[in-house]
Amino acid sequence: MATRAQRLAEKVLGQVGRVVYGLEEEAKALLAAVLADGHVLLEGVPGVAKTSLAKAVATALGLGFKRVQFTPDLLPSDIIGTMVYDQKTGEFRLRRGPVFTNVLLADEINRAPPRTQSALLEAMQERQVTIEGETLPLPRPFIVIATQNPIELEGTFPLPEAQLDRFMAKITIEPPGRGILRRILREAATIAQWPVETVATQEEVLQAQKEVWTVEVKDPVLDYMLDIVEATHRHPDIELGASPRAALMLQHLARAHAAIEGRAYTLPDDVKKAARHALPHRLKLTTEAEASGKKPEQVVEEILRQVPVPVP
Repeated sequence: MATRAQRLAEKVLGQVGRVVYGLEEEAKALLAAVLADGHVLLEGVPGVAKTSLAKAVATALGLGFKRVQFTPDLLPSDIIGTMVYDQKTGEFRLRRGPVFTNVLLADEINRAPPRTQSALLEAMQERQVTIEGETLPLPRPFIVIATQNPIELEGTFPLPEAQLDRFMAKITIEPPGRGILRRILREAATIAQWPVETVATQEEVLQAQKEVWTVEVKDPVLDYMLDIVEATHRHPDIELGASPRAALMLQHLARAHAAIEGRAYTLPDDVKKAARHALPHRLKLTTEAEASGKKPEQVVEEILRQVPVPVP
């Protein structure tokens, strides 16, 4: 019997596939993070459909969507809002910023200065913002989807580890192959018309998020997660391994993957899928490993190959 999350995923992914080609697994990973109520970092060179993917998922889910282009002159008040003086009434009134939405796309987040980046921390962690001493709750669900370009680094401000850790998942978007690119060119007119339909409601998303919490993690799978986390502390190429928060994110993201597949329990395969997106951006490699050109994603794959998978 299909779960609420599975039915929702089938409808949403079907709509996303109408405008974003060749990114089925990335779209599923993004949706899993949304259903796990986690923030997502999309990394890829310009023009690989990062923004289109985020917008398509938000549109199909029926969620409010706002996009902010991060620039070096962006101020915290441009994100969260501020108090402005109303000359007609002679009083100050609240002008809410774009953070008051369900899905906030922070485009090229590493182009904004640290002060503005940090303005998102309270919103991402507490789902609230403080303006002139007044604490205001954000709409639920509230998801930040940030993008960054890994190649063009001039004039950027790399995200510190503390802020990277706020993202449940990091998803890398690779350029399409020849076959997918051919399809994009053939269907360009259709894509331009944006044929994505809203197939869910905000309430359905919240219900699916609650369902994810009910997915069972049995002891063998839980021990498998712990083995993976502990392996990040023993690997010779890792200077700083996964934190307890990383373990929590790994577990909940695995739950979301299981729910999308229509199961009320997790499998090791769910943990593997989750680990590929929940761990790499939280690991700090040794200087020697970085000098040799090794990437955290490669180290995570090594760990997944080395850690024994529990037998059913």
